[in-house]
Amino acid sequence: MTDPQASGAAGPGADPRRWRALGVCLVVGFMTLLDVSIVNVALPSISRGLGASSADLSWVVSGYALTFGLVLVPAGRIGDARGRRTVFMAGLAAFTLASAACGLAPTPMLLVIARLVQGAAAGFLTPQVTGLIQLLFRGPERGRAFGLFGVVVGISTAIGPLLGGLLIAAGGETSGWRWIFFVNVPIGIVALVGAYRLIPARPNETKQPLTWRTFDPVGVVLLGVAVVSLMLPLVQEQQWHGSGKWLLLLVAAVFAAAFWLWERYLTRTGRDPLVDLSLFRIRSYSSGCLIGMLYFGGFTTIFFTFTLLLQEGEHYSALEAGLATTPFAVGSAIAARVGGNLVGRLGRRLVVIGLMMVTVGLLVAILAVDLDSGRSVAFSTALPLLFAGFGSGLVISPNQTVTLSEVPVTRAGIAGAVQQTGQRIGTAAGIALVGAVFFARLSATGSESRAFIDATAITIALIVVALIVAAIDWAVTRRTGRQAGASESAPA
Repeated sequence: MTDPQASGAAGPGADPRRWRALGVCLVVGFMTLLDVSIVNVALPSISRGLGASSADLSWVVSGYALTFGLVLVPAGRIGDARGRRTVFMAGLAAFTLASAACGLAPTPMLLVIARLVQGAAAGFLTPQVTGLIQLLFRGPERGRAFGLFGVVVGISTAIGPLLGGLLIAAGGETSGWRWIFFVNVPIGIVALVGAYRLIPARPNETKQPLTWRTFDPVGVVLLGVAVVSLMLPLVQEQQWHGSGKWLLLLVAAVFAAAFWLWERYLTRTGRDPLVDLSLFRIRSYSSGCLIGMLYFGGFTTIFFTFTLLLQEGEHYSALEAGLATTPFAVGSAIAARVGGNLVGRLGRRLVVIGLMMVTVGLLVAILAVDLDSGRSVAFSTALPLLFAGFGSGLVISPNQTVTLSEVPVTRAGIAGAVQQTGQRIGTAAGIALVGAVFFARLSATGSESRAFIDATAITIALIVVALIVAAIDWAVTRRTGRQAGASESAPA
């Protein structure tokens, strides 16, 4: 049965609470994505406050990313079947409690465990946000809603170091790190109340049956092993020395192939697969997932290498380094809002324009660092980063809108989860690759600026590949559109 909200959510039957419900979703999405980046500048404070080792600190960062990516797909499937408000509120309650546990953690081990739980809770929340946007909005309104979501993605990723620096400065070098977790608690409680009051519940008769058998436990295990085996060596690339860790990529390939074969078998036999593989026959969806994975593999590394250049090379404080990334965040926030309004008219072409702007902005940033690698480097890179941020705002939310535009609402949760999983894998792979280049060049030259320039060249290469994919998709869309128009206008 079709979800009653699936038709005309922007028309007369639209839920009048949809924009306020979206506000709740965006606040929660901001919290979960912020916790990916905000912890990086808190690592020295955590080390001093808890006596954490480098291995502990590594797991504080990578453990969150690992469990986040691990549960996205099962969470999307559950949300599609059992109602997104229920799963959203359960995930939010778990995230809020885990944040409190992180802030109260008396030992590094308990902090790592709490971060693992926090990451899993964030993974349950994220596909519900994209699914709810698909559910509540239609037509131009959906583009605007995804535009606002793009603002959240861009700001949360870029502003994390700045907020982390502010909280540590206010709370002190040894205890300030606790406040980056405590701040989630009151926000989470208020958001829980808002979710209960504003997000529409799904009528019982529209819920799909979800038993242990129909949930596809074999698919969950196969995909889980594949995701962990792929992400673990990537997120631990700097901590696990030696080449043995890359054997896990072979394990990932084997289990991914087994998962694909198993899902095809379930589809052929008329049973419910974890992931409906027919989604990838929708060209806008498959192309958009690839673009998102490549772009997140590139753009998230900018903050990683730029922060290293500023803090290690130019001895900026955490707060100063965070301020230096603010132009990118500002540009991304402004352009994402504009992009949400334009994507209905321009489609994938808008993504192509945005990727070109990011490429140009980063090339100019490289030139600025090459010409001025002293303490004033934050000022010389401000305008290029602002321009790149504008481009980024025209990529993330428009790509999300176009990617999910042809996906049925009843599969919006799982479709968004698969897309988000690709973005998490792209982020981990990008940081591993670009980080390896950065540290190799730093070891060879002893210059953080030279290491940043060479590493950012790899970042630009990833973004250019995403640009090529987007341009091909746009060209094919234009050609097929013209052919369809010609066919419709031809005489019978």
